[in-house]
Amino acid sequence: MNLRLGRGVALLILPLSLAACSSGGFGISGFGDKNPDTLDAPGVDLRADGADNLETGHRLVSSGQYELAIRSFNRAAIDRGTVDAEILSGLGTANLGLGRLGQAEKLLRRAVERDATQPEIWNNLGVVLMERGKNADATQIFRKAFALDNGESVSIRDNLRLALEKSENSGTSSDNLNDYKLVRRGSSDYVIRSGL
Repeated sequence: MNLRLGRGVALLILPLSLAACSSGGFGISGFGDKNPDTLDAPGVDLRADGADNLETGHRLVSSGQYELAIRSFNRAAIDRGTVDAEILSGLGTANLGLGRLGQAEKLLRRAVERDATQPEIWNNLGVVLMERGKNADATQIFRKAFALDNGESVSIRDNLRLALEKSENSGTSSDNLNDYKLVRRGSSDYVIRSGL
């Protein structure tokens, strides 16, 4: 019985051993081969530019990944060697998404101090103020954003309209009055709802 089992095992091992000795072997073709017909895994281009941390931060905010967005905006500040208005605005927006309203307001106010010409930053500051219940201040901020934008942004116009409605109807609470839109410089809008 042991002799038969030994022969069976030997018969199984022999073809495998011969396959390993062939030119193909058990190795993975393409790795270490100098044969031009084999495929190599793509390498890393160390000379290529990395991803833009600022753009990555904006994308993370739009997908609701606020903690990761903060990290990305911080890396963008390191890359640029300065904390400019756009980075401060991004950080403020991410903090708003996390419900850190005090921190978001501070960051957005600093962004406005650095660049008071961007309606997007004023708009986002207005959203934070509305979330904090500072309706009169927020309405003034939305008016400033609307004026800087020349009334071209639908999101800013909608936010101003909602703020005015909320100020007029301060005794009533309506869910549709809480759908303020954060605006990003460029093509994207962020929507922050009161359920934060």
